[in-house]
Amino acid sequence: MGDVAGVMNGVKGLSDEERSQVVLETIASGSVIWLSNLKKQFETKFGVTAAVAMAAGPAAAGPAAAAAPEAPTSFDVILEPSTPDKKIGVIKVVRTMTDLGLKEAKQLVDEAPKTLKTGLSKEDAEKVKKEIEAAGGVCKIKGS
Repeated sequence: MGDVAGVMNGVKGLSDEERSQVVLETIASGSVIWLSNLKKQFETKFGVTAAVAMAAGPAAAGPAAAAAPEAPTSFDVILEPSTPDKKIGVIKVVRTMTDLGLKEAKQLVDEAPKTLKTGLSKEDAEKVKKEIEAAGGVCKIKGS
């Protein structure tokens, strides 16, 4: 303990940065066994664990790559091709959802896959999908 007091007395007049340099140089000059024991003492004294997180895959590229991808907030409903026997029902539902005329709604259904609705909430997109499916159509939801 006397050595620590002597070192601390020797650094009293130094700036924080200079004191940090003295501590770092002292640590750097220590043996592997001494450093291992020092690590254990830090963990005990401060109640922390000095474990290195081992990352694999994209997370190893850095903090930005480790961030979880954001969940989509806007959804599009894509109308898929319908079977010929279900087209009339799907056209009717498309007309009520989009305010398209008969000719335009039929063209949209005939040219599927086509985007039916864009920028919807998840709940609204699910409602549109259920209505199309109830009419015998097929569609998918794409998040953006």
